[in-house]
Amino acid sequence: MRLIKALAVAFATYSRFPVPRVAWTRENRRCALCFLPLVGAAVGGAVWFWLAVGGALPPLLRGAVAAALPPLLTGGIHMDGLLDTADALASWRTPQERLAILKDSRVGAGAVVTCALYLLLCAAVLGEASAADAPAIALCYVVSRCLSAGTSVLLPSARPGGMLDGFAADAPRGTVVGVCAATLAVCAALWAALLGWRAIWPLLAAGLCAIFYRRMALRDFGGVTGDLAGGLTQVVELCAQAAIVIGGAL
Repeated sequence: MRLIKALAVAFATYSRFPVPRVAWTRENRRCALCFLPLVGAAVGGAVWFWLAVGGALPPLLRGAVAAALPPLLTGGIHMDGLLDTADALASWRTPQERLAILKDSRVGAGAVVTCALYLLLCAAVLGEASAADAPAIALCYVVSRCLSAGTSVLLPSARPGGMLDGFAADAPRGTVVGVCAATLAVCAALWAALLGWRAIWPLLAAGLCAIFYRRMALRDFGGVTGDLAGGLTQVVELCAQAAIVIGGAL
């Protein structure tokens, strides 16, 4: 029952999929990060379905709908993190001032430009994805959340008392890391089965994103926050998907 409640907390927080309401308690959210990759699987499954059934549509329309599905299914929680992060990084200020910008509800030029470029690139990439690559594309949403959840418990918190800090502080670190590592291994094996030698490209893209994220979070913010974790999720998704599509064209 405790795990079912943690699953409901994860889906209620990080998606708009209908789930039963559960009390927001430390016990119920303790293992919620373990189920974040499952949220990604649900989002990825929806994108996979669309890419499979929309193959006869013009690439631009097919890609635009595929790019819109994840923010619609998640309520834009990860996109919001990416845009807040873009504004903070564009300020060229101190880590503490950047953290204040992350909390600011106003939208700056960095966020607007980032949103436009991200959705444009995502639509272009997904519009060129073949139906055969759709399962591999879907796995990107799982991998991104594995890296987001894993780094959230491994790296120091830049904002004690924040939402992500509440999840990470209560979470069993070894369990979260173990679940994410095992899921990543399964995703890598599935990519290898689906893509053959081309699996190296999304694996390399995701790994480089995680390395850059760690360096950026510690240097520019002093640790991780929910916004930074959301930004990582979005960047890994796009980079891994681009690696799959571009790798297939080479």
